[in-house]
Amino acid sequence: MADRKEELTQAIEVQAAKVRQLKAEGAEKTVVEPEAAILRTLHQELAGLEGVKKTKTAKNSFTLKTAKGTKDYNDKEMAIREKVFSTITKVFKKHGAVTIDTPVFELKEILSGKYGEDSKLIYDLADQGGEECSLRYDLTVPFARFLAMNGKEYQNLKRYHIAKVYRRDQPAMTKGRMREFYQCDFDIAGSYDPMIPDAEILRILCEALTNLDLGKFTVKLNHRKILDGIFQVCGVPEANIRPISSAVDKLDKLPWEDVKKEMTQEKGLDAEVADKIGEYVKLKGSRDLLEKLLQDEVLTKNKNAAEGLADMGLLFDFMDAFEITHLMSFDLSLARGLDYYTGIIYEAVTEKSAPPPKQDGVVDDKKKKKNKNGEEDELDESTVGVGSIAAGGRYDNLVGMFSGTNKKGEPNLKIPCVGVSIGVERVFSILMAKQQSADIKSNETEVYVISVGDSLLKERMQLAKELWDNDIKASFMFKTKPKLDKQFAVCEKDHIPLAVIIGTDELEKGLVRIKDMRSKDESQGGGISITRDEMVATLKSKLAQL
Repeated sequence: MADRKEELTQAIEVQAAKVRQLKAEGAEKTVVEPEAAILRTLHQELAGLEGVKKTKTAKNSFTLKTAKGTKDYNDKEMAIREKVFSTITKVFKKHGAVTIDTPVFELKEILSGKYGEDSKLIYDLADQGGEECSLRYDLTVPFARFLAMNGKEYQNLKRYHIAKVYRRDQPAMTKGRMREFYQCDFDIAGSYDPMIPDAEILRILCEALTNLDLGKFTVKLNHRKILDGIFQVCGVPEANIRPISSAVDKLDKLPWEDVKKEMTQEKGLDAEVADKIGEYVKLKGSRDLLEKLLQDEVLTKNKNAAEGLADMGLLFDFMDAFEITHLMSFDLSLARGLDYYTGIIYEAVTEKSAPPPKQDGVVDDKKKKKNKNGEEDELDESTVGVGSIAAGGRYDNLVGMFSGTNKKGEPNLKIPCVGVSIGVERVFSILMAKQQSADIKSNETEVYVISVGDSLLKERMQLAKELWDNDIKASFMFKTKPKLDKQFAVCEKDHIPLAVIIGTDELEKGLVRIKDMRSKDESQGGGISITRDEMVATLKSKLAQL
């Protein structure tokens, strides 16, 4: 532990110097804040180690830290998070969705075998009462289970669900990569004409990300059938298609040489076959790429590829109608590792998604810290990117997997689905890096009731009560005799725009003064005087102009 504390102390000195240098150079907040966040994380880890030491000498003390991959959110952070949830929910409701909720844990067999190689990240729980359960990994599989149980009532459904999910992954806290995190899902279930719901899902995604004001983003598109067709014409054995697909999906983080090495050395693929795949998966574009693939006679003779290309043709037409095509990138390297996707797949990325380049220009998203035993521990957060901020696709067979089969071996219930999931933590990490904590208003108080001179506590209470009765968000200082400067300081600290000021003279004349606390204009003096009867209407008029 002593060695680790010394390492952390040195790392804190280096990181603090880096932050000071950036500030001295006048660097943008978007550059300084991520480095400052790394410094805070280092301080927290050091504090945690010191807390461990204290527990050995103090019987009643605790290690005051959150579990790895989780965190508390303060009032400023929650103000941003609530705005994110509100913005996304507003878009979801605009498109006609209802919401549902499912348990935070499912029977283990429900989740098993649905996530491919990522199944190892599922949190299994101890056997309780004869049921083996696991914490939900995402909101999609529980939704499919819900449809399988209630399919007669919900043959067609637009649904959104905002809730926590859990993954036993290596966390990168400052980049929004955590073990406990929120997802915001929108799904359309039911049988419709081809690609119409898929296009609306993409429109919903673009609206949400635009309204969140994240800056420039791109939605990468591909189709599982096109990808499967490519693997088939290149000579990948059927049993290897999903593992090879998972390897290809890493092309956004690793160079082709590393991906090829995984396919050949780890997954036993012939090098010649891998090279053929490489010729395809390096391609990206828009409708021009679709036209190029349609001229590929070998590919178009494959049934899967032909069906996928036809779907993409329709999708481009519908995206043109929704005016979102310019935000899309048809990217053949996109594979999405989850096993349940059957059609179109997509993920949204920003400039913060990719890991930062190393000095030799090659990105490194895998560097990990060592613990005191020399074993790999947490990721080195300075080497990782935020990753995709949203992802999804079509999954037509997932509901049927839960419904059992008939005598012909077909699912008893078939409900095709398409959906998208927005990663709130990753969105949040980007938004927090764009602003200073002091600039965030974490409460919604609109009016502060201030007294001058005598305490006038009951009078302040009566004024606050009158404002509350008229749906005005108001507050006052919980002091019998508050000082004027202390009351003004609250307005500045909490970004409260207006104040109602009373004194003995005002009370005798039936007046109050209203002051704009945002303005530094000294000409307004102590505020404008109005009668008590005019107060509510005047305040509402001013608040409407904010």
